[in-house]
Amino acid sequence: MMRPTSPPSFAVRAACIRGIEAAPVTVEVSMSGGIPGICIVGLGDAAVMDARVRIRAALRSAGYEVPRKNITVNLAPGDLRKTGAGLDLPIAIAILAISGQIPPQGLDEYLFCGELGLDGRVEAVKGGVSYALLARDLGLTLVQGQGGSEIPLPGVLVKRLEALGRLRQGIQDALVVHTTLSEALVVSCSSGDFSDVVGQEVAKRALAVAAAGGHGMLMVGPPGAGKTMLARRFTGILPAISERERQEALCIHSVVGEDVSGLLSGVRPFRSPHHSISAAGLAGGGRPVRPGEISLAHGGVLFLDELAEFPGSILQILRQPMEEGWIQIVRADGGYRLPCRFQLLAASNPCPCGYVGDPQVDCTCNAAAVDRYQMRIGGPLADRIDIRLDIARPAPDLIVEGAEGLCTHDLKALVEQGRTFGRWRRSHRHLSDAAHTEGVTASFDLDEAGERALLRLARAAHLTGRGMVRLCRVARTVADIAEAERCSQEHVLEASMYQGRGGGCGG
Repeated sequence: MMRPTSPPSFAVRAACIRGIEAAPVTVEVSMSGGIPGICIVGLGDAAVMDARVRIRAALRSAGYEVPRKNITVNLAPGDLRKTGAGLDLPIAIAILAISGQIPPQGLDEYLFCGELGLDGRVEAVKGGVSYALLARDLGLTLVQGQGGSEIPLPGVLVKRLEALGRLRQGIQDALVVHTTLSEALVVSCSSGDFSDVVGQEVAKRALAVAAAGGHGMLMVGPPGAGKTMLARRFTGILPAISERERQEALCIHSVVGEDVSGLLSGVRPFRSPHHSISAAGLAGGGRPVRPGEISLAHGGVLFLDELAEFPGSILQILRQPMEEGWIQIVRADGGYRLPCRFQLLAASNPCPCGYVGDPQVDCTCNAAAVDRYQMRIGGPLADRIDIRLDIARPAPDLIVEGAEGLCTHDLKALVEQGRTFGRWRRSHRHLSDAAHTEGVTASFDLDEAGERALLRLARAAHLTGRGMVRLCRVARTVADIAEAERCSQEHVLEASMYQGRGGGCGG
């Protein structure tokens, strides 16, 4: 039986990852006489070029013939660099369709993405969420390999192709409906309760203030004071992640290949990179460009433990992302804009040995070493951290007795109370007389006593304009938690305690 005449070319829809987004790619295949082989054009990287070997082996293993013709594969658009092994599947399908070995009907309804094994199986690749969102935008159904799971996103339709051999009867019969991850089945990623941390009630209150106002926070104290334990429980008191942040975070984690079960269960990301991290590891980069730790913390918390051990050049990378919520990485093939809106938590020892100022343990560092160490914590980055709190080691009897204090439920209620009142206050502020006050602190609604306390603190601590605004921001959050429309002296003094300026300001 004669096979039908092959068309001059055949095209299927595909995509490749660029940054955290999937860019559409059209895979065009044509066959002609000449030396048999597969030629791929269109700025493919090494992984794309290696597809020729994988495709030949996979076709033979699945029982197909490798056409003894000159096969040209064009990846359009030609000016977009293609990366990754996800183009294996669409190239193989286009070759099979143009050679008449599988029915071509219905292939234009799908976006194909998958890596081929030498035995003909199809494996899922990183970036499944980005591919699915692109398929939804194009009005197509995503077809990917085994090993990936459909993430519940509105309007997204995903199916699975387990092996190339299933395509003989047509694309509709070959596909399997993807198993959907139910949020009810996702294991909760609990990080512990604040009640486990004893003797740190002031620090817990400060963390609630930081969560309610979105403030960066630095905890300074000796080893064993509980700084890391406090930080790791911080995501438990943050409000639920918004759908937009969740979708962006899912894309970022999917591209990197990170587990997304925590995000699906509503837990915000918590990233804690080691102080030996490189600039590309923190901000993103590499070839191809991939997100860094600040992007993986998008919608959640970036915790820098042992802050003084991080190189100054690495820390200064955080200045622009903290203010703008995104980072622009520019390469020869264009710019990559990666979201990175996170809340910064940091912890540090007060000196190299960790015991300067400790009433029970003598510090072994000389004055010059202490000054050098503390200067690493300062600088422009520290100037953008609203709360700096000294953490003391809890008394041994409290640890032995297991004294109970504020728990995660209590702190979360304070955070929700502060955020709810803050939204109400901002929506009704135009009705208040405070809206007609002047000066840079006008938006914080200080009353007369609060303004006097602010001026005394500013003179005593020699605060700059930025320092005064930072103090007012924290005081305003304290007032919101107390559901007070005006920011009073009490709120300003509590805020000063969270910045190490609690003395000499009474009255």
